Amino acid sequence: MKIVRFFFVLVIALFCLNCGNKETGAKKIQILVSPKGLVHSFWTTVKAGAETAAKENNVEIIWKGPSQETDIAGQIAIIEDYINKNVDAIVIAACDANALIPVLKKAKDKNIPIITIDSGIDSDIALSFVATDNVEAAKKGAQELAKLINNEGDVALIPFVPGAATSMMREQGFKEGIKDFPNIKLTATQYSQSEVATGMSVTEDILTSQPGLKGIFAANEAGAIGAAQALKSKNRAGKVKLVGFDAAENEINELRAGIIDALIVQDPYKMGYTGVKFAVEALNGKAIPKRVDTGVYIITRENIDSPETQKLLSFGK
Repeated sequence: MKIVRFFFVLVIALFCLNCGNKETGAKKIQILVSPKGLVHSFWTTVKAGAETAAKENNVEIIWKGPSQETDIAGQIAIIEDYINKNVDAIVIAACDANALIPVLKKAKDKNIPIITIDSGIDSDIALSFVATDNVEAAKKGAQELAKLINNEGDVALIPFVPGAATSMMREQGFKEGIKDFPNIKLTATQYSQSEVATGMSVTEDILTSQPGLKGIFAANEAGAIGAAQALKSKNRAGKVKLVGFDAAENEINELRAGIIDALIVQDPYKMGYTGVKFAVEALNGKAIPKRVDTGVYIITRENIDSPETQKLLSFGK
């Protein structure tokens, strides 16, 4: 009887152990995807790309970022939290090129692969950087604005957050690009802080102080929408040419309405998709490219309805 009972207990124990192993084996890889912010439609499209890659690779993404792109401490706290939770990999658009380095180094020290998208860091600890070539993209913005104002006149620049890699690169690219036009003078540089209200306010100030201004380059979604609102409120729409960055629905509407004259457009869907795909490949021991340029496109009222533009704008919707 004791022998029978012993074997019965042994069988139950082995069964439970086997169940436990199945549960462990069924646990999906978890990848933290941390955008710089959650407000703008750009990040919604990044999320859509990340979710598609997660589904294709049978992994789970944790979508968590600060509510505002200026909340550097908030993003650091998020990364710290998920390092402690032993997340498998991190895909991040860094709020600041330097401030995120120490916490991401902690992740690397725990052998957590790091992929940066959109906004990188001033360190080589990330395995790959997947983003627009922001310097070249902003140069295209300078060229487009120059064409719109017939290569002469005063212009203003509205970057977004000082210290954010993408903002710094776009500021650099525009300033380098506008130097190719000796009859154009950059007379003002003001930051939108990635907020529409601030973008509107600083643009209104520029328009008030510079009645002869010919053009504006607004380097992200919030800045472009804010600048468009300022042009309308100051009755300068159409008189001051506006080139924006990104392709939020409000920006597209302002483009169609003639308030915005051109948009420099990225491929955020591809950023999210490739970031997660590379994270999975890194976890599987595969080599991944150190840098991937996701491309840039110029959208105007002339090409907004072309099949190619509509396909680009449909990603993530």
